[in-house]
Amino acid sequence: MTSRTVTLLDVARAAGVSKSTASDALQGSGRVAGATRDRVRAVAEELGYRPNSAARRLRRASTGAVGLHLPATATRLDYYMNLAFGAVERAQEDGLDMVLLAPSGAAAGRIASRVDGLLVIDPEAGDSAVPGLLDAGVPVVTGERYLGPSAGPSAAVVCDNAASLTALLDHVTERGARRPAVLAPSGSSAWATALRATARSWGLAHGVEVALRTVPFAATPAEAEETTRALLTADPAVDAVICAPDGSAPGVLRAAAALGREVGTTGGGGGTGGSNGTGGGTPPEPGIFARSGPGLLVAACVDGPATRGAEPPVTAVDLRPAAYGRACAELLCDILADRAAPDTVRRHAWSLETRASTGSPG
Repeated sequence: MTSRTVTLLDVARAAGVSKSTASDALQGSGRVAGATRDRVRAVAEELGYRPNSAARRLRRASTGAVGLHLPATATRLDYYMNLAFGAVERAQEDGLDMVLLAPSGAAAGRIASRVDGLLVIDPEAGDSAVPGLLDAGVPVVTGERYLGPSAGPSAAVVCDNAASLTALLDHVTERGARRPAVLAPSGSSAWATALRATARSWGLAHGVEVALRTVPFAATPAEAEETTRALLTADPAVDAVICAPDGSAPGVLRAAAALGREVGTTGGGGGTGGSNGTGGGTPPEPGIFARSGPGLLVAACVDGPATRGAEPPVTAVDLRPAAYGRACAELLCDILADRAAPDTVRRHAWSLETRASTGSPG
């Protein structure tokens, strides 16, 4: 069937099912047995079937637009802006406009009824808008899994957030840290939940007590500085701080400088600390700058301009937000074009960028 366009009827006949069954199997809707669905999809792929997305939109009386729901704090975070640009770019490649949904549940619900599909990024179990979006009657792709109750299937693009924090903890340990701390985000998103759980489980597995402090999901540098100063003053044995929220790592660096903790080494800077920064001296008074305390390694869970442009540059996990946004939009486009099932889960890769803040080359 290479001389003409392969139709849905061709797929149905080759798979030995009705046209409606073939349509349901490819869209992941209706009551189709798993074996039948797999057979229909295999036949469609073998024949090279590609649905007519324009005709499909006309049949559904759709507008050719998709909605994007971001966390309420997204507008001031570089990560989400890059993610949104990537999603918009990929949606436009399939001829789809992107509509940014307002944070309020009511507004989101009204817009959701006028789009072909939805992207819901980092959904919080406590976000009142999310249940309505997931149950809006259109395909939904979440950026990270939704941990709250959901009535319908949704696809997802996920990162291994437990592995990324594990990599950071392993890295600072390899660089000499013996008492790491994690400034983990609050909230009920999959990312925040995974980071808090991983900090605890890594400590148990390594016989190390990780000093875990919870900060706002979108903590500012000032909030990170305040938390870090309190942490290092109360527990001067801490010799590595891993900061989760996007853009807040400079606050950790300011707190270290104010307390005389030289960033990029776990060794003492010439006076008060032991060789691994785990005690043996009296920390400077808060607010006094003196490069004589034990060293401190600093790392971040989200890379961006704040980590790359810091002094020293901060080791961080590059979550590749623009590529992540593209991946989310691509999955939604594939679902709308019957190229993927509505419960598909895809993985997104991250990388660890080591820099001078952990004694690593920039």
